[in-house]
Amino acid sequence: MNKAILVFLSIALAVNPALSQGKTKSKSSASANDESVIKSLIEKETKAFFEIDYTAWADCWAKAPYAFWSFADTTDVNSFTGWEAINKGFANYFKTSKPSTAKIERTWRDIRIYGNGAYARFTQHVRDETDRPPQEEVRVLEKVNGQWKIVCVSVIAMQKENQPVR
Repeated sequence: MNKAILVFLSIALAVNPALSQGKTKSKSSASANDESVIKSLIEKETKAFFEIDYTAWADCWAKAPYAFWSFADTTDVNSFTGWEAINKGFANYFKTSKPSTAKIERTWRDIRIYGNGAYARFTQHVRDETDRPPQEEVRVLEKVNGQWKIVCVSVIAMQKENQPVR
């Protein structure tokens, strides 16, 4: 099952640049505002995660049974399906971890808004005492009671140069 998720994510990342070629340059003020709100929400979710602020982090999520979180790198693939599993899966992290002073650098690749749904893709570099590889990330969001909430997080840690695949 984990290999199926990794294959799906790899295909989604490979196909998306082709889809974004047809992107129009003009945007309505509503979608430009939504794009700004979406970026802010993603930044809030990341900041809350690294600062170990459970309340702020959980507030960014849709509490839905179809919510999904996944992380893949050269050594493992992890995922949780449904808000209850995500919440339970991160409970120990938020209880035992210490806040990080990591600097987050993000390069936005694409944000697409489809009515009450949105897709955001970006590359994220976490700069801290460890030498982390860049991460390709995707967020799928939807409006819940008029507010954007995250329903899917997908993170693939890219292989560092000269690092063998395991």
